[in-house]
Amino acid sequence: MIKIAIIASMLGLVSGTIVSCTNSSQNSNNAANVINNSRNSKAVTGDRKLRSVAFTVGDLSNPFFVFMGQAVETEAKRIGGNDVKVIVASSAYDLNQQTNQIENFIAADTDIIILNAADKSGIRPAVEKAKQAGRIVIAVDTGAEGGVDATITTNNVQAGEVSCQHIADRLKGKGNVVIVNGPPVESVIQRVSGCEKVLSKYPNIKILSKNQNAEGSRDGGLRVMTDLLTTFPKIDAVFAINDPSGVGAELAANQARRKEFFIVGVDGAPEAIKAITAKDSLYSATATQDPKGMATKAIQVGNDILHGKKPKSSTILIPVRLITKNNVSTERGW
Repeated sequence: MIKIAIIASMLGLVSGTIVSCTNSSQNSNNAANVINNSRNSKAVTGDRKLRSVAFTVGDLSNPFFVFMGQAVETEAKRIGGNDVKVIVASSAYDLNQQTNQIENFIAADTDIIILNAADKSGIRPAVEKAKQAGRIVIAVDTGAEGGVDATITTNNVQAGEVSCQHIADRLKGKGNVVIVNGPPVESVIQRVSGCEKVLSKYPNIKILSKNQNAEGSRDGGLRVMTDLLTTFPKIDAVFAINDPSGVGAELAANQARRKEFFIVGVDGAPEAIKAITAKDSLYSATATQDPKGMATKAIQVGNDILHGKKPKSSTILIPVRLITKNNVSTERGW
């Protein structure tokens, strides 16, 4: 188990030390350039051994990212042994914080940086800096600009499509739908896009709301859904961009004693599987992702690049499965 709080705290302490050292003198800058040039040379010849991995994620209060962090550590140590250093840190979807984290990873001479971008475009300068320093950068779960070596993500458009096709089918093409949106990262944007693409085929389905950001969290889902329930007296279905916000939406419904709609989420999180299994739950389905598989693949691809072997495709999409009340007994989720 990763001691996330301790690691994050240590990272903050290391940050101040490393930054002050790297800016202390022209000699230290020259030394850093020598190291970076050496690392770039080794990257080309493929004779590097995996020594360190750092992972910056959107939100470690989300079990999805905790699972990913655990998988990163497990696979890194499987490949490189127990001496491989692994850091997992939460950006809290704060671009400035994530940028600082990446700069710290660069200064700490990290071999592979696994990036769950807080902002696809905004993170570009940090990614470019990491690449110039000879680091390998693998984007996971959502895309990132700046020249990442590979992107490994769920087929998020498909996740939105299968989720909202389930909604359309269950509503028989007619009803009022709300979308509980999330942080404006590429994965979320793609899920909503996939959902809207499907629902647009049904003229008698009306999307009442689609712009409320629940921040991908249970508390956010509770807050946003409470407001939506106050605003709209009749809702037939809810599409939540992930399961934590979907679970929060169900909590809001229970508090408001509203039972006229059903909820579909994305993730395949254990709490969503439990809700789908429950007889009286509003949770109808979830498009399950594979956080462990994504994280494991990210380390494997990064290690291959470390040894001079590039992936056949720089973008690797992992398909989703829809878990419903009809098949939940045979689906394990994560």
